[in-house]
Amino acid sequence: MIHKCEGYVVRSIKYGETNKIITIYSEQIGKVGLMARGANKPISRLSSLTQLFTYGSFLFHRSSKGLGTLEQGEIVHSMRDIREDLFLTAYASFFAELLDKATESNEVNRHLFHLFHSVLTYLNEGIDEEVLMFIYEMKMLYFLGQAPQLSCCANCGEKEGDYHFSIREGGLICHRCYDIDPYRFKISQKTVQLLRLFFFMDLARLGKVSLKVETKKELNNVIDEYYNEYTGIYLKSKQFIKQMEKMQGYMKED
Repeated sequence: MIHKCEGYVVRSIKYGETNKIITIYSEQIGKVGLMARGANKPISRLSSLTQLFTYGSFLFHRSSKGLGTLEQGEIVHSMRDIREDLFLTAYASFFAELLDKATESNEVNRHLFHLFHSVLTYLNEGIDEEVLMFIYEMKMLYFLGQAPQLSCCANCGEKEGDYHFSIREGGLICHRCYDIDPYRFKISQKTVQLLRLFFFMDLARLGKVSLKVETKKELNNVIDEYYNEYTGIYLKSKQFIKQMEKMQGYMKED
């Protein structure tokens, strides 16, 4: 059966000498894997369409078992500016890889599609890539079924107080409950506010956000440890981003 949809290429790998296997994520039908025959040839009409992050219109045969077959399509937005920048490519790859790991084939979730579309659009528009990463990671926890307790103390339920973050308790704990977790993250109240904001905010209202280096470190530490404990997801793209950050640090020192 022939299907048509618009969506993003979230995964693209070489298969054999001339073919590609791509994964597209669409608002209408969710995640679909397709064989793109001949797409690895420079002269192929499918070559540009099957590049990572491309937003396009796809016409394909859908299989009840295994991969479908891409027949033709049209590029709506190439996202070339992202692909031509190593740092932007790294963050976009992270967004795509987490989306791929967090979803099942044919699982339709329009909210998730719009989240991915929004962060990729903001990235293309020059919004701080680290801020986008924090927002995306926090919001993805909801779709992964691992939302942290951020509305009140995860232990006593109090909604007022000074908070730290407890991986063991699965969220914020107030100053009255610090003693229950000696390994809690001692974060600033600014970081507490940002964790809440990034999880609950309407992404359409995002403006320019500027964060201090220390605040970014606190956010990164909390989110990384929470993902390690509750999701079991390992992302090569996240490790690459960390390596890039280290290289940047060395270059600044020199």
